[in-house]
Amino acid sequence: MKPTGVIRRLDELGRITLPIELRRSFQIEEKDPLEIFVDQDCIILRKCQDADIFTGSKEDLIDFEGKKVSRANARRLAELAGFTIMD
Repeated sequence: MKPTGVIRRLDELGRITLPIELRRSFQIEEKDPLEIFVDQDCIILRKCQDADIFTGSKEDLIDFEGKKVSRANARRLAELAGFTIMD
């Protein structure tokens, strides 16, 4: 791990503030979801990657009303709804 030299204190609700420099370099915007991992004695934050809302797949995604769906699942949903898919 690479140290940043930045130290932050937890507030009374257990929150910390990520420095603007880190948010900019990792392209983290206000209200972006972050995943939390634990590795031995380390807490790791990672910006969530888009994934299919049904399977978690991260391949061949399309956006549907703010949600990510893989093309394969969109095709399956259309077929379940009775639509014929033409290639």
